[in-house]
Amino acid sequence: MLSLPKMGWGVVRSVLGISLILVVYLSIQMVSRGAPVGAQSTKTHLISVYDRGESRAFISEAETVGAALEEQGFILDDRDVVEPGREEVLIAPEYQVNIYRARPVIIEDGATRIATVSAYQTPLQIVRDVGVVLQAEDILMLTRSTDIVYDGAGLVVTIKRATPITVDLYGRTVQLYTHAGTVQEFLEEKQIILGEKDRVSTGLTTRITNGLTFRIWREGKQTITLDAPISYASEIVYDADRPLGYREVTSKGVNGVENITYEVEIREGVELYRTEITRITTKHPVKQIEVIGLYNDGTGLTKSRGAQQFVDSRGVVHRETYYDLPMGVVMQACGQGGYYTVRPDGAKVDAQGYILIAANYARYPRCSIVETSLGPGKVYDTGGFALVHPEGFDLATDWTNYNGI
Repeated sequence: MLSLPKMGWGVVRSVLGISLILVVYLSIQMVSRGAPVGAQSTKTHLISVYDRGESRAFISEAETVGAALEEQGFILDDRDVVEPGREEVLIAPEYQVNIYRARPVIIEDGATRIATVSAYQTPLQIVRDVGVVLQAEDILMLTRSTDIVYDGAGLVVTIKRATPITVDLYGRTVQLYTHAGTVQEFLEEKQIILGEKDRVSTGLTTRITNGLTFRIWREGKQTITLDAPISYASEIVYDADRPLGYREVTSKGVNGVENITYEVEIREGVELYRTEITRITTKHPVKQIEVIGLYNDGTGLTKSRGAQQFVDSRGVVHRETYYDLPMGVVMQACGQGGYYTVRPDGAKVDAQGYILIAANYARYPRCSIVETSLGPGKVYDTGGFALVHPEGFDLATDWTNYNGI
């Protein structure tokens, strides 16, 4: 006899309930829609909700996540966090919704104690939610309270502030933040390497204190310090519930700044050479997050279809096919340096998330961005098909080899 693991009746009932709902839901999809199982529904949605350690599933025809929860009797506080958000429009057949309930939190910032209520899960989110200004060097620690009667909260976020100091760095005055204990440790932390002719206006064993000011300079030759931008990194998040062609920046990137100091020798007004002495980050970059949709409602190219006609927004008809070859050579173009990846649905994409396209160079020059049924693409390649189908696109995929290249 098959032996089942021991579970509480509540867990068994929850599992059986979800299974029954899934059977009913799939039956509705096949009978009322006449569509294959898994086809997207625009009206009914299977929603599984995780709230306070319990799961609950139901079918809804609501237009948003918030409306679906409300019709099922979920009572939400204004500070509770729902993922996906309450205003998220329901467009996919299934959703997993997590409810994070707000709870009391104490924020300890030196001698300042802030009592708040937050549903956020990370200390950075909790602190930013109440408007506390942080430096990139500040350290946050989330712990459980050891005296809940005194704190009035079960969680404590402690901010360990970096010490602000002012440094005249080879003629450029900058404010920096550090956790170093001494000037020597500060130089090591910031990777400032002193040369034979470099001088520091205070001893290397001097303790770092709030507001400490000192100078670093080079004897004899001239130094100059320039600001240089630090490009922000980009992260692409693929969303299987969003339609193909959907692209949205959800968190805008911000460039950082670094000071670069050079030793310069000038003779008779002519710069003979410059040598980099040091570089130090004064403003850290902020990563950009972009969401790209992957939901194929049947209009996008698939391996089983092989070839199709796609009409773009200008009314131009493109014959679409796919191929599966290593793309490293052609990816030397457009600043990609041979780099590309395979996204979850098997389409090969560049660093910006554009599908790799082969096209007629006479119509679509290399590096130009084009519309495809799988979303925006960029032209990196061409082929003999372009003679017969001058408007045709061949989309690079991993649909044949399944080897990630």
